[in-house]
Amino acid sequence: MLPPTRLAHDLVLSSGFLAFAAHSGFLAAVEDAGLPVGGVAGTSAGALTGALWCAGHSAAACAAELSAVPPLAHLRPCGTPWAGLMSLDAVIARLRDLLPPTFEELGREFACGVVGRDGTHTLISSGPLPEAVAASAAIPALFAPVVIPGREAQGPFRDGGVVDRTGLVAWRDRLRAAAAAGSVGSAQPPAPPPPALVHLIGRSSAFSGADDVEAMGEARVVLVRSPRSRASLVSLRDFEFQAASARSRSRPAMRAALEGRWTF
Repeated sequence: MLPPTRLAHDLVLSSGFLAFAAHSGFLAAVEDAGLPVGGVAGTSAGALTGALWCAGHSAAACAAELSAVPPLAHLRPCGTPWAGLMSLDAVIARLRDLLPPTFEELGREFACGVVGRDGTHTLISSGPLPEAVAASAAIPALFAPVVIPGREAQGPFRDGGVVDRTGLVAWRDRLRAAAAAGSVGSAQPPAPPPPALVHLIGRSSAFSGADDVEAMGEARVVLVRSPRSRASLVSLRDFEFQAASARSRSRPAMRAALEGRWTF
């Protein structure tokens, strides 16, 4: 794990239907700027892209992998269509080729947003990684929910974006809890969470979860907005153009973060 530093920034990658191009472009801008990154929180498309990046794949490699074939090529009909039209088993198998087995083996701290059987949103940051990342992308009705080994009692799990499209507050709450626990017995107050860059994709559905980042009460946040993806299961369309646009769009935010200028 990378040691925590006050100069490091956290990245928060929102949900967004097949928004791999925009997230890859955003990460390319992070790399361009040489921005120090401590941890990453991702939901749905943000979880898939963020997990690959935290596993050591460059932004360009993430883009190449996520655009190699249409998403439909990684999907199979679900044997229980009442749970979801398609199964993510083939996606999990591919993620096992690309990711380490557990969160703990990643190069930096990573968490992904999911919703459990009871509808509660949670960030998962430990245990089996490929299954948790796939679960974060399991859009209800379209995909069957995913069982995460060791968490059977709370699952199966679905796309966390149904409740919370960013997971920003949940991510920072866990950092605040860890800081408070570490400061017990100290005369110094707990350190605040690192500054965060949030990449928010335009919502694809009116039924998606909370994404009003400005109203979440967090500070030291740089917000980058990208339009919703124009991709579909059968075609990612103008993937390279979307990635390049997001990269260009994100560059001013990288400069602002390096200079300590926050959106709020």
